[in-house]
Amino acid sequence: MHLHAEPAPSGATNSGANRTRSVLRFSMAVTLAYVLLTFAAGLRAHSLALISESGHNASDFLALLLSFAAFHFQSRPANDSKTFGYQRAGVLAAFLNAGTLIVISLWIAVEAIHRLSAPVPVAPWPMMIVAAAGVAMNGLIAALLWRVARDVNLRSAFLHMAGDTLSTAAVIAGGAGILLTGRSWIDPVLSLLIAALILWSSLGILRETFNILLEGAPRGISLDKIRSAMAEVEGVVNVHDLHVWSLGSDSSALACHVTIADILPSESACILVRLNHLLKEHFHIGHTTIQFEHVNCGELEGCVVPLEAMSGGQPHHHTHAH
Repeated sequence: MHLHAEPAPSGATNSGANRTRSVLRFSMAVTLAYVLLTFAAGLRAHSLALISESGHNASDFLALLLSFAAFHFQSRPANDSKTFGYQRAGVLAAFLNAGTLIVISLWIAVEAIHRLSAPVPVAPWPMMIVAAAGVAMNGLIAALLWRVARDVNLRSAFLHMAGDTLSTAAVIAGGAGILLTGRSWIDPVLSLLIAALILWSSLGILRETFNILLEGAPRGISLDKIRSAMAEVEGVVNVHDLHVWSLGSDSSALACHVTIADILPSESACILVRLNHLLKEHFHIGHTTIQFEHVNCGELEGCVVPLEAMSGGQPHHHTHAH
């Protein structure tokens, strides 16, 4: 049986999707403008921290663009060739975003180390003025994305902007430090801290998306707990050949074999209802394929076949619950 969450009214769904698109469009436009401003100011002030911020925000623009494209694809319905729809489009976008950010963080770190060995005079006032504008812009975008971030795709975009808000605030502090002390090494050290922040946030997204793309068990899901809980349902003898994987960042699927008594299919319907209710309410798994059987089965080259059939016994009957 395939059990899905009750869909929201189409009006509410369209309204939420339109709001998300509007937030992403606005975020892309403002971020692109800030990238150009930061890069020009960084060149003028000889500030690696500002140039690093420009590169970071350029990657954020790409991240927002990918998130927008992924959101568009995710909203497309399933069809005969994409039977689960395009749920993983957002996951793939987040994976690419995280990978891009890791490369950028390494580039910033290399440049910062070079600056430490060959210091360059830095003009602090342009640093602080441009960074202050960045804090306001990134903070606003992060707040807007937080309101619509419901999956790993939009969460990755939110993390980009939240990280930018913190790192840009650090640029202001760095500019003030240079202004007060005249020590230009503050700028590359600050860049190293920004690179570390970017790397830390990106690795978390990379791990999560990599697990989904490899069809790993969803985060926080324990197969042992699921198996034990299903085995306690009245009428269930045992649960085996259990698989749980992520369809997207916010939806999971389950497939398994459940041994029950040799009863009529109509009588097994109540067991199926209880199992699906358990999985939905306690484990948030709404897409299930449960195969009922009344004797133990074995696996031969990936195909499930009855042990009795392999040994010349009576044919084995499976009831498929879809």
